[in-house]
Amino acid sequence: MRRKYRISGLTSQTTGELTFPVDESGTLKSVVEYFYETYGFVIQHTQWPCLQVGNQQRPNYLPMEVCKIVEGQRYSKRLNERQITALLKVTCQRPHERERDIMQTVHHNAYHEDPYAREFGIKISEKLASVEARILPAPWLKYHDTGKEKDCLPQVGQWNMMNKKMVNGGTVNHWICINFSRHVQDSVARGFCFELAQMCYISGMAFNPEPVIPPISARPEHVEKVLKTRYHDAMTKLGQGKELDLLIVILPDNNGSLYGDLKRICETDLGLVSQCCLTKHVFKMSKQYMVGGRNTVLVDAISRRIPLVSDRPTIIFGADVTHPHPGEDSSPSIAAVVASQDWPEVTKYAGLVCAQAHRQELIQDLFKTWQDPVRGAVSGGMIKELLISFRRATGQKPQRIIFYRDGVSEGQFYQVLLYELDAIRKACASLEPNYQPPVTFVVVQKRHHTRLFANNHHDRNAVDRSGNILPGTVVDSKICHPTEFDFYLCSHAGIQGTSRPAHYHVLWDENKFTADGLQSLTNNLCYTYARCTRSVSIVPPAYYAHLAAFRARFYMEPETSDSGSMTSGTIGRGGMGGGVGARSTRGPGVGAAVRPLPALKENVKRVMFYC
Repeated sequence: MRRKYRISGLTSQTTGELTFPVDESGTLKSVVEYFYETYGFVIQHTQWPCLQVGNQQRPNYLPMEVCKIVEGQRYSKRLNERQITALLKVTCQRPHERERDIMQTVHHNAYHEDPYAREFGIKISEKLASVEARILPAPWLKYHDTGKEKDCLPQVGQWNMMNKKMVNGGTVNHWICINFSRHVQDSVARGFCFELAQMCYISGMAFNPEPVIPPISARPEHVEKVLKTRYHDAMTKLGQGKELDLLIVILPDNNGSLYGDLKRICETDLGLVSQCCLTKHVFKMSKQYMVGGRNTVLVDAISRRIPLVSDRPTIIFGADVTHPHPGEDSSPSIAAVVASQDWPEVTKYAGLVCAQAHRQELIQDLFKTWQDPVRGAVSGGMIKELLISFRRATGQKPQRIIFYRDGVSEGQFYQVLLYELDAIRKACASLEPNYQPPVTFVVVQKRHHTRLFANNHHDRNAVDRSGNILPGTVVDSKICHPTEFDFYLCSHAGIQGTSRPAHYHVLWDENKFTADGLQSLTNNLCYTYARCTRSVSIVPPAYYAHLAAFRARFYMEPETSDSGSMTSGTIGRGGMGGGVGARSTRGPGVGAAVRPLPALKENVKRVMFYC
C-alpha cells in the first residue's frame, strides 16, 4: 500500500544493523528480515541509514530504496550561497522589466472576464496607479575640519571618504592580529595590518602602527584556545589598567562556523572588539575596513536645525525580533534594541539583545520586575538600561523618545503598540516618578509588495543609474492608509533589481510630528549609517537592531541544533544580553524555559559591536 510519510530524521545505525520489537515480550527482528519476509523484498543497500518516519515512542524505519520523494514540495529551510545567487539571478529584474511583467500578468489574468470579480462588482484597472511623489533633498554631512573636505553633499544617495577625515575618529592604541587563513603568509598579514593602520590614521583615527604582540597564524579548529592564549599574552604585556582595543582577524573565504564562534568568544567571554577580514580582501589590500568612532554627522544636527530632535535631548530607539528559520522548532526568537547615545548628533547607538520564546513577536524584556532577596522588588529591562546609559553618555535625560520598530506585520500593529508602549512608560516611571517623555512609535516594514516606478523610465531626472526611482522619493497619498499616518520612503539608490521602498507607519505620536518633519528626519538619518558611504534603505536604528539580533544567534551555545530535524529536542538558549536578571518564558511547542544568552561584556556594550 502506497502511503505518504513525513521524514523526521535519519537513523544513526545502518539498515543492516537496525532491529525493532515485533511483540509484547520484546522479540527483536531486523529491518532486512522484515522486508524480506513481509514483502519478499531484498534490501540492496544495507550500509545506508534508514529514514525515520515514526516518533520516539513508536519508531518506524523505512529503507531509502523503497521510498520516492513526493514532487513539488516547497523547500522552506535556509538555502546555501550558490542557491541564493542562482535564485537572485532569476528574480532580479530591472524596474522597466519588472513593470512589463506586472502589466503582462494583469493582462493575462483578464479580470474583466472573471465571473467572481463580476459577481462582487470588482473592477481592476489594466494600468498602474499613478501617484504623486516628492523627492526629499539629501542632507549635508559634516567631516573633520582638518580634512581637505570639511563637509559634503551626497549625490544620488552616495559619497566617498576621499580627502575627508572622520568627525570623531576612534582611538586604537593597543591591538593584535590573528590569521586563520593558511593561504595568507605571515609577511602578507603584517603588510595588511600596516596598510590598515595607515588608512585609519589618514581617515582621522588615532591608530598605533605597531601591535602589542606580533601577528600569529593559527588553525580554525583551535579558535577558542588561540584567542584566549593571545588575549592573555597581550594583557600580560600591557600590564594593569590597560585595555586591548581591537583584534584584527584574517579569515578563510569559506569559514563555516568560525566567524560565529569567534564573535561569541570575543564579545561574551573576553570582552574584546574584533574586525574580521576575508582572505580575498587581504590580497586586494582593500582599505575600506573602518573601525570605531563616529564617521560623520549631519550638518543640521551640529547646528541644531533638526525639528523635534535638536531643540531638546532626544533618544532614538530601534527594535527588531528575528525568528528562527522554518523547521527549527526548538530555537528561541531573539529580540534586539538599540538606542542613540549622543545628542544632538544621534549617530552612536548602544545595543542589547535577549532571547525569548520561539516565534514570540512582542519584546518580552523591554521592562521587567523581579524579587531580589536583599533589595526586594527590583525593576530593569532593556529600555531602562539604555535610558540610563544615554544619561551617562550625555549628562542629560531624554525629554523625547522616537521608537522605530522593525518586523511587525499589520495584523500585530496594535498588540505590539499596546504591550511595548506600556513597557516604555513603565521603564521611564521606574527611573523617576512622573517622568513621562512624549513617545513617537513608528513601525518600519520592508516585507510588502508595493513597488514604485518612474512615470518615464527614460527621464534622467527621475531615475538613477540602475533605472530605479531616486533616493529620497516619498509617497504619502493615494496608496497609503486613508486615515492613519503612514508613508513610503525610498531612501537608497538602487544597485540591482527593483528598489523596494520602506513603509513607515506611525502608530502613536505624542511629539506631534508633521508629515514633512518625520519624513525628513527619517530620510536624513538614513545617511548616518556607519558601515558605508551610502544612504541605506531603512532607518539606521532599525538596521542596527536587525544586525544585533542576527549577531546574537552566534551567542547560542554550539550544541543548539541548526538542522531543524524533528528529533533534535535541544533547548533553545535566551535571556538578557545586558546582564540583568533573566525571566523564563515558555513558547508554543517549547517544553523548557528559555535559557539566557551569555551576557555581553561591559566594554563591548559601549561600542557598536554589531556593525
